[in-house]
Amino acid sequence: MSGTIPPAQPPPPSDPRHSWVHPLSLWLWRHNPLRRNTDRLQGWIALALLLLAPFLGLIAMFTIGDTAYRHYVATAADQRKTRHLTTAVLTHDAPRHPEPGSEEAKKTRYPATVRFTDPRGTIRTAQTDVLPGLTEDSRVEVWVDMEGGLTEPPMTAEQIRSRAMGWALLAFLAVTLAGVAAYGTAAHVLNRRNMAEWESKWAETAPRWTTSP
Repeated sequence: MSGTIPPAQPPPPSDPRHSWVHPLSLWLWRHNPLRRNTDRLQGWIALALLLLAPFLGLIAMFTIGDTAYRHYVATAADQRKTRHLTTAVLTHDAPRHPEPGSEEAKKTRYPATVRFTDPRGTIRTAQTDVLPGLTEDSRVEVWVDMEGGLTEPPMTAEQIRSRAMGWALLAFLAVTLAGVAAYGTAAHVLNRRNMAEWESKWAETAPRWTTSP
């Protein structure tokens, strides 16, 4: 109908097989006459994040990793001061493993009630995991805290390194994901701006194509 402006049709979507090179191609083809200012900006954002994300990720990894390592070292030192290794005796026989002497039996632990003396000299009973087949009055070593409760042994050097490395890796991944999210957000905003500009340009151009002579 004369005088009616048809709705603007957005440009065809890019081939998803090449979507992963889109930011790089925008940067390499910066002299393309069809390239918009927003395309150039998106290319710069992609390049900046590509360079900054690994650098900032390494900084975060070493910073968080070192902080975590120092924290766990201090925690382990405190644990060694407040936890004590003592001997406890079983108050009853521990369950037997179905396959005594097997590799599985060597790794299996069963809960059993033990009796021990806490750092204050009080005789206590508690439950802990022991090897299968131990008989009543068998002796086992347990770790006891200052309150007289059974606890885990102090962290070892290997555990400290493992936990610190875990936090370092999480820090690097967090920075990387933040970079990906930042690029995705910027691309979305720029795409909406492109679509708005497309609509505006079409509103100016369409009358010349749709008006009858």
